[in-house]
Amino acid sequence: MTMQNTFPRLSGKALAASYLIAAVLPLLLARTQAVAPMAAWEYAAAAMGLIALWGMAVQFVTSGRFEVVSGQLGIDKIMAFHKFAAYWLALALVLHPLAYILPTWLADPELGWIRLHFYLTDPAYRTGVIALGALLVIILTSILRDALPWPYEAWRGVHLVLGLVAVLTGLHHAWAVGRFSAEGPLAWFWGAVALAVLGVIGILYGWRWWLLHRRPWRLASVVKRADRMWELDIQPAPGTPALPYHAGQFVWMTEGTRRFPLFDHPFSISDSPRRDGLSLLIKEAGDFTNQIGSLPEGRVIGIDGPYGEFSHEAHPADAYLLFGGGVGVAPLLGIVRDMAATGETRPVRLAYAVGAPANFACLDELRAATKMLDLKLWLMSEDPPLDDDMLPGRLTPEHLTQMLDGLDPARTKAMICGPGPMVSGVSDMLLDLGMPMQNVIYERFDYGGDARSRQDRARARNILGVGAGLIVAVLGFVLTF
Repeated sequence: MTMQNTFPRLSGKALAASYLIAAVLPLLLARTQAVAPMAAWEYAAAAMGLIALWGMAVQFVTSGRFEVVSGQLGIDKIMAFHKFAAYWLALALVLHPLAYILPTWLADPELGWIRLHFYLTDPAYRTGVIALGALLVIILTSILRDALPWPYEAWRGVHLVLGLVAVLTGLHHAWAVGRFSAEGPLAWFWGAVALAVLGVIGILYGWRWWLLHRRPWRLASVVKRADRMWELDIQPAPGTPALPYHAGQFVWMTEGTRRFPLFDHPFSISDSPRRDGLSLLIKEAGDFTNQIGSLPEGRVIGIDGPYGEFSHEAHPADAYLLFGGGVGVAPLLGIVRDMAATGETRPVRLAYAVGAPANFACLDELRAATKMLDLKLWLMSEDPPLDDDMLPGRLTPEHLTQMLDGLDPARTKAMICGPGPMVSGVSDMLLDLGMPMQNVIYERFDYGGDARSRQDRARARNILGVGAGLIVAVLGFVLTF
């Protein structure tokens, strides 16, 4: 569980600066060590190894489970950074031995290949090879996750174990054969990093496991809200404190005897914090969710949260455009419920898109909310609609223009939740209509795949800018010798 978070938290720029400053620290400590003179490429190789080792350790806290890191950025941004960072860390680790042998290879290619073979096969360097291999397997299995015949929990377990293997064997490699890390301040620094990584694992899988069992929740009811979509009413068990959250945030949920963080799944809260307990709107879409509708009342539930910044309280504005695709309406339903509970007077426009009318959830409640709030609905169904207030097809720029009618785009926030293509399409259309990029906030169901929307590409450029900062740090390290 986390304590109630307050807005704002560390900004993206502050986190990026902190990341770069911390990445330079092992280079500064290495600079205090006296080593035999090397070629410039060998200094670059050492710097890339130091930065990659530090970066692998940091990956454990850029996984979206620490609010101090992900709180203001949101889960989409922090997971995008986590993915990109894995790529540049793998590149640095691959270049690490190659840069060491480059001077030899340029002078004598045959001797260069012999030296590379020595690095890859000599027992003294084995843990370094294991660290590189573990990181590459993590990246490969992450790219192929949807194609692998593994349960989600098995993939997560492999990801965790290989991540630990990569960091711990990398640390051993640095201590055993590192020119800068075998002794002195940098050796002590790596010892602190090892303890910090083990501490993070202890918090994620020890402390949080204890809290899941120390503060159980109970399933009060399961109600079918749409085709293969269920709403769970979950209440704290006696002795369990209430969960302070903002409407639109999400929690990680486990149930029964599987209350262990490795088996939890993220679900948006579709409720108002003004009500006791919380509700989750869940669609049958996988091994875990397919049995949601059959959970018995009274089942013990584990709740870890809240997380995320997908909340109207985190994004103050004069008006709101809400876009939900399928079960992506869950956090938006929570926001509408909270607005109804507080007597919100600002304009709210909600577009709810589904494949078929049977997929609409809680329509009666949303329709009733139009009489309590300044709320207008756009109910979109790809299959022929059943009711007069439903519209055929998908959201178009014309629909978005209607939603923005009478609103100032610069003082309006758009909040989008749903499948990746829907999120990207709506985001780009809003930008085309003049809404500032910083006013478009979204959460996806999937974090894989390439950047698609203009906001994704802008985000990727910013993240790559951090990677460029690491290159500058390596060059600075080389030029100081």
